[in-house]
Amino acid sequence: MTRVKKAVHALKNRRNVLRQAKGFRFRRSTNERAANEALAHAGAYAFAHRRDKKGDFRRLWNVKINAALRAIDEKNSYSKFIGAAKKKGIALDRKSLAHLAEFKPETFKKVAAMVI
Repeated sequence: MTRVKKAVHALKNRRNVLRQAKGFRFRRSTNERAANEALAHAGAYAFAHRRDKKGDFRRLWNVKINAALRAIDEKNSYSKFIGAAKKKGIALDRKSLAHLAEFKPETFKKVAAMVI
């Protein structure tokens, strides 16, 4: 079997890893082993937080809808509104309801009047 020297590929790999770790602090941006470890953790966090972001936005939409409902009438609440909307068969999602509540309050009032 022929001997394989890995110099070219090792240098290419090192260059790519350190390029990806540019901007990291201390040894993690200059040392290949530390950079590899930091990149592995960064990838894991990015994967997990892409999923967390969806929940974060849903919670934000709920807060916006609830605030708009309270502005219309103090007795209104998010949970009662969503329950009533499901019973009436109004299939507007929370994202669009929150957008209406924030940027088009008159339209949101009409929707809320239909539901409640």
